[in-house]
Amino acid sequence: MQNIAHIEINISGFKGNIELTPDNFDIKELVELIEQTEKLLFPGDRSKRPLISYRIEEGSVKNIFKTSAQVVIGFSAIISQIISTQQIDFLELNSAKAIESLQKKSIEKNYEFEIKTSLPNSPSLKIDKSTYYFRTEEEWVNAEFYFYGKITNAGGKEKANIHLYTQDYGTLIIRTPQSFLEKVEKNILYKWYGIRAKGKQNTSTGEVDKNDLEFIELLDFDSSYDERYLKLLREKASRWLNDTDPDELMNELRGYDV
Repeated sequence: MQNIAHIEINISGFKGNIELTPDNFDIKELVELIEQTEKLLFPGDRSKRPLISYRIEEGSVKNIFKTSAQVVIGFSAIISQIISTQQIDFLELNSAKAIESLQKKSIEKNYEFEIKTSLPNSPSLKIDKSTYYFRTEEEWVNAEFYFYGKITNAGGKEKANIHLYTQDYGTLIIRTPQSFLEKVEKNILYKWYGIRAKGKQNTSTGEVDKNDLEFIELLDFDSSYDERYLKLLREKASRWLNDTDPDELMNELRGYDV
């Protein structure tokens, strides 16, 4: 059995004139906290994450999330970095959004969040209305992307979307007009396609905002295309190089002495 540790998020504040306790902590707030904590711990593909168990305790509202000790150790380092730098721009997008969500809640409800772990000498991150944990907005710009993968779901009664499973990003949920899905004549489920989409990209890290992608175009995907294309390039290059030594040419291009 793998080693287990836990993360503690303690919430203090008031509901009117009544101190916040587990008895008056609304289930809607609890669900939101659990969702944000999962994103905070696992900002990427969460399909293969370890088990996270939960319990609630007095004091004022003490939320305990038990999971793999390795995850908790990594999270403790992240807390230390946030405290040290007093900013969250270095975090992956979902983690940064989770911290922002807690910051917004502290301002709206006048709550104080204290986040720490069960590790010895664990750092303690406090978020209240006096702190300012928000991303630097200008680091995110509009961009277009090409994603390739298998379509695992498509549709939706009100908010239509396509679920595209990719090797690099996990499953992407891409907002898609119902008008497009209505006109698709062939079955696209469980087949490989390319999707051209628009969204936000971090100018510093190149990270893609996977939670805000909008469909532009569906592209047929032929896995043999890349090999044919590369073969064509090799044939062209071989004719161009003729009797040239490839190693000497590369050294010359790189500016090395030959």
